[in-house]
Amino acid sequence: MKTIITTDKAPAPIGPYNQAILVNNTLYTSGQIAINPETNALVLENIKDETHQVMQNLKAVLEAASMTFDNVIKSSIFISNMDDFAQINEVYGSYFDDANAPARETVQVARLPKNVNVEISVIAIQ
Repeated sequence: MKTIITTDKAPAPIGPYNQAILVNNTLYTSGQIAINPETNALVLENIKDETHQVMQNLKAVLEAASMTFDNVIKSSIFISNMDDFAQINEVYGSYFDDANAPARETVQVARLPKNVNVEISVIAIQ
């Protein structure tokens, strides 16, 4: 049985998908980009602010499922420029305890939705 997870504290889907799906005790989030859910504007001033917005959006989706970043077991990071990796990693890492950090992959891609620089999705368990 699957449960649709939704919150107005993260950007609304812009296509035929949901913010997250909970199946049994496992949460699968859709990729989040740096849309401020209050203004619906992209946060693209710099890569650190952009990454913080992405992580805040993920945090809101996790909270809607009664979870935190401690519940995350896997993350996928898609970036448009591997030269931004160190700054993205610094911000991303600030949301996790090193001893409990999830498995992860980071992939450079040719293009992301709305021409953003970073998109992140996670899998979490209760």
